[in-house]
Amino acid sequence: MAKYGYEVMFILDSNVYARNPGDAGDGIAKLVNNAGGEILASRLWNEQKLAYPVKGRYKGTYWLTYCRMDGTRVSEFNRACQLNDMILRHLIVRIDERLIEPLVAAALGRGSEKDGDTESPGDSEGETERRPRGRRSSESKEPATAEA
Repeated sequence: MAKYGYEVMFILDSNVYARNPGDAGDGIAKLVNNAGGEILASRLWNEQKLAYPVKGRYKGTYWLTYCRMDGTRVSEFNRACQLNDMILRHLIVRIDERLIEPLVAAALGRGSEKDGDTESPGDSEGETERRPRGRRSSESKEPATAEA
């Protein structure tokens, strides 16, 4: 059986997460392990207001996980996620094998060792600071009127 790399984005119930943040990572790892998978990287992504209510919740905690799992066990994993009270929604996407290493490295907060490029964007010398676009102070929103 072939194991493929997957990216899974969970939206967790913020109330449950706030009560015990440690349970989120452990619970997700348990779900993946029960489906015969292995965790490559798993971390908190963000907590924010949802665009629309999901299961009566207006706020969600986003949790990002990269894992390897047998393709035939994905439906079992999906069902386990639907039955979990902490998970409001989830999305699982199979990722190309060539992208697994850089994505996991980025999720863990380190650069890809393959590239050898440790400089982050915007650190190069001679790069000018960008200013937000907008109206110049000389431009006016109102048309000029002739004074008599």
